[in-house]
Amino acid sequence: MLTSRTQVEHCLQVRERLIRDGVYLHWRISPVPFSLRKEELAFIESLGTPLYLFYKAANKLYYESIHNRQPEWVSGYLDQGKPQALVEYARMNRMKGLLPGVIRPDILLTPDGMVATELDSVPGGMGITGSLGMVYSGILGEEVAGGGEGMPRGFLNMLRAVAHTPDPVIAIVVSEESRDYRSEMEWMARAVREAGGRAFALRPEEVLFTEEGLFFDEGSRQHKIAVLYRFFELFDLKNIPKTELILYSAKKKGVTVTPPFKPFLEEKLLYALFHHPRLRGYWIRELGEEVFSILQTIFPVTWIMDPAEMPPYGIIPGLKMGERPVASWRELAEATQGEREFVIKPSGFSELAWGSRGVVVGHDISQEGWRDTLDKALSDFYKTPYILQEYHKGRHVEVSYLDDNPANLGGTELNSVPAKGEGELIRKMSGRARLCPYYFVEEEGVRLRGILVTVCSLEKKLIHGMEDAVMTVVGATQ
Repeated sequence: MLTSRTQVEHCLQVRERLIRDGVYLHWRISPVPFSLRKEELAFIESLGTPLYLFYKAANKLYYESIHNRQPEWVSGYLDQGKPQALVEYARMNRMKGLLPGVIRPDILLTPDGMVATELDSVPGGMGITGSLGMVYSGILGEEVAGGGEGMPRGFLNMLRAVAHTPDPVIAIVVSEESRDYRSEMEWMARAVREAGGRAFALRPEEVLFTEEGLFFDEGSRQHKIAVLYRFFELFDLKNIPKTELILYSAKKKGVTVTPPFKPFLEEKLLYALFHHPRLRGYWIRELGEEVFSILQTIFPVTWIMDPAEMPPYGIIPGLKMGERPVASWRELAEATQGEREFVIKPSGFSELAWGSRGVVVGHDISQEGWRDTLDKALSDFYKTPYILQEYHKGRHVEVSYLDDNPANLGGTELNSVPAKGEGELIRKMSGRARLCPYYFVEEEGVRLRGILVTVCSLEKKLIHGMEDAVMTVVGATQ
């Protein structure tokens, strides 16, 4: 059991390291890693392969749909609202087998178990998780899930596997739209270099194109890029310099790009396809009963908000208002507060489809607000499909954190611990937790390399990295 003074010192050391690494965004600091039950940590450690198999099966489903071996509406939904040129690019034969190398689910801890509310294959938070892992492990002597240096090592191993070479030159290209994450990706590049790799964080305009491939200048030296890590969203391609040249070079095999330019693999409506009754046989066949059962347990039931008219005898499969099946989305507009425990959010390919942007919790708004949200989701279908998802409430957890009010700290000097009253600086907060495990597809298999935890107070319906949230990593010893 750490003394109050030691807890304060730990928090100050963590914050100092995060600031030095350039990844601190003013959230609350915990003196220790987050503790999970032993069986929960074991489950998360084992989840990477099932999630990778899901991406692999979803990829196959899409291509079978465009070749009429699966229902055509599958690819129709996944291509909805995308530029035709990008759709055609993703359909090229040389792109067919490419899959994301990083997988990050957002997992809620609920009273009934874990729920993966969504998947992200272009995730932020890698630098934050890596920096936190190193400071808790290397400086404070705590064991952390994935290992203290797990994030940069996993990232490097993944890119080596993608490039099919042990020493690739890696360009982490961060767009202006993703500028909030630039500092942590710069940290990741530095950490990869310290781990023995050759990684550089670049702006798109720093990439140089020739017919031989892509290059960039480092002082007086020019490097040929072997693998380009795409840290920008596909909906923003038209605003990103040199993307046409990057696409061309990847098509001509002048560079390897990951995650691949496959917008259909970045759609949240993949969950709806997973739960669709007509596709159940496909998923079981491709995943196997065991993996299908695992994913069925953690993927919340999801529906695509398609405004198409239903026949008089039709219902939306599995969707109920109270005990009554729902036959149209307009009918759902009359749901009472207790009947609308759902989340509505854009599926993908939109500036509203990442972070917590565009997410609406049904029972947290007025009846009029609920109707307006439904109307917007249905009217936007042809440019940005929306999904409806069951809402799951997180279980209560408790975390400790440093109250970093300057009046309590007695100044702004990070290394100075007040001579008295240290115990009053460590607060406890009851809240709900979101876990973000990072899995990397490496040569040896899919490996967990770190788990970022965000805890928000109980009154918050959505959990994200706000200033009054506590952010830490999961400990390895429970």
